[in-house]
Amino acid sequence: MSPHSSPPNTPPVALFTLPVLAIDDQKSSFVTCTQPSPSIYLLTFSLPPDNRLTPSFCRALLLALDIIDQCFEKGVLVTTSAISKFYSNGLDYENVSKMEKERVMGFWSECLYPLWRRLLTYPMPTIALINGHAFAGGLMTALMHDYRIMNPHRGFLCLNEVEFGAPLKAPMSSIFRQKIPSPNTYRSLVLEAKRFKALEALKEGIVDGLGGVDEMIDLVKEWGLVGKGRAGVYGRLKETMWGETVGLLKGEDVEEDEREEGEREDRRREERRRVEEWEARSGKIEAKL
Repeated sequence: MSPHSSPPNTPPVALFTLPVLAIDDQKSSFVTCTQPSPSIYLLTFSLPPDNRLTPSFCRALLLALDIIDQCFEKGVLVTTSAISKFYSNGLDYENVSKMEKERVMGFWSECLYPLWRRLLTYPMPTIALINGHAFAGGLMTALMHDYRIMNPHRGFLCLNEVEFGAPLKAPMSSIFRQKIPSPNTYRSLVLEAKRFKALEALKEGIVDGLGGVDEMIDLVKEWGLVGKGRAGVYGRLKETMWGETVGLLKGEDVEEDEREEGEREDRRREERRRVEEWEARSGKIEAKL
């Protein structure tokens, strides 16, 4: 038995717990690491009410990943939520949209992207144990893991940016292009905001298995994952596998987004100029609503 694992039929002992600074100082905000089975590290996070990807949440989860990598033997990294209804409901979009420009750029380049890049290239197998809803950035975070196992009885997977008017940044779109098997499924996610239940998500290849902690442990054994990170190349293999997204997560796209937005404004002005010239020649038309 591993020195960090618990005897049979007893709750796993926390290896460590990190606080997450909540806006209203909720004491139930944390990231805790347990070991439900030898060499399986289960990171359970809680930032009520729905695990939004705030700067403090991203930093705490990133630190937890560093601690496991540096202080424990290689095994399998699993993330899940202590809030039964939600894995994560995505970015705190309302507050991010109110930030000053410099703070917004800092959120992408110093908080969210480093977390996603760390997960995507982590030097051991990673599993998102999706216990409840994973919407928008929450689903993206799950996609940064190597595998996804979903609760078959609760939760939807959904990209709902089209419903609240948020464009997908380049690495957000890239990870779905690289990991979702079907372009039609990708289209349903992005352009229709389709909500996928567990069985359909499994069928479409968004998740790799169904169940909770016990099923996750069984699948880890079935897939032979525990020893895969011990040769020292697991993270490097993923860097090349997902090179497009890894490159975009290095932060180059922040300035690129600004440049592209300027180009979009130029195109809109040119489009409007052409219409105005046409109206001057042909007379205005009434819009048909």
